[in-house]
Amino acid sequence: MPSTTVRIGLIGAGGIAGAHIAGYLRNPGTVTFAAVADPVREAADLRAGDTGAAVYADYATMLAEADIDAVDICLPHHLHKDAIVAAARAGKHILCEKPLCLTPEEAAEVDAAVTAAGVTLMCAHNQLFLPAVAKAKELIDTGVLGHVYEVRTTDSFFNDFDPSNMGWRSHAATSGGGELIDTGYHPTYLLLHLAGGSPVEVTAMLATHRLLFMEGEDSAQLLVRFDNGVIGSLVTSWAYQPADGTEKFSVVGELGSLTSDGLSLSYRRRGDAAPTMVELPPVHEFEAEIGHFARSILAGTRPLHTQKEGIQVLGIILAAYESARDRTIAPVRSVGELVGSGPQPD
Repeated sequence: MPSTTVRIGLIGAGGIAGAHIAGYLRNPGTVTFAAVADPVREAADLRAGDTGAAVYADYATMLAEADIDAVDICLPHHLHKDAIVAAARAGKHILCEKPLCLTPEEAAEVDAAVTAAGVTLMCAHNQLFLPAVAKAKELIDTGVLGHVYEVRTTDSFFNDFDPSNMGWRSHAATSGGGELIDTGYHPTYLLLHLAGGSPVEVTAMLATHRLLFMEGEDSAQLLVRFDNGVIGSLVTSWAYQPADGTEKFSVVGELGSLTSDGLSLSYRRRGDAAPTMVELPPVHEFEAEIGHFARSILAGTRPLHTQKEGIQVLGIILAAYESARDRTIAPVRSVGELVGSGPQPD
């Protein structure tokens, strides 16, 4: 592999691929957009544009023939696991869109394949690269708030999906559930990141308020207990716009609190007369995400979220589904128990 660039092959030329390509092009010193694979030739050609990226009809051929160091998986949810395993077995580093995969068994297979191959897998958790999130994490880790008690995250909006445009997302077999495992994945990984511990148990209530044609929920509310004592709460929905003043995330600790709408950030320590507004630099989050992935590979360092965190996020979501189904508090257990004991790579 060249010492200054990572040659990336894009798997899947759908909607989110455009944001990822923008991230490639904003990192010319470390990233080369080398190839794209999609069975829809017109979509692949559109994404390749005039970049010089080679076009393939399927990712198996791309993995076998293309001059690439890594893949970027932008497929529908139910196709993630197979693509990850194939890429790992081909010795390619992996950036994968959320969710990492859909079941405990898939999680075990992903972890085994990536570990056996010795490649880097980074979860494409783009909101971690928002300046407000990065600064909030820095404040937490440097002890500005002291011991953290509570974290809250929200990601809700009025979604105009209908049966004609929702496609695979309306079916649980291809999406993995409903809104929670889709948009709800963002506030879940954000909750995990800011809480700073491992999830232990979850209680959840799910609802379908408006998108009645879906097989899964269009809204969810969760409480999550972490092993470090933090209690997290999460609200997410496709059914409605949140009330004015609703924070994107907030954190309360023994010495004070912080809050953000995603664009701004402020914190107040106990005894302060007024909150401190934090100055945030302008950042293109996909530029930052792709750049972080490339630098992690080039330097041999661990990215922010690997398959470990992706599996923990999935564990929270699967426990939420169990909790809502059984009307109980569900332990985050099944994914962790299966990882390491699942199917091993050939």
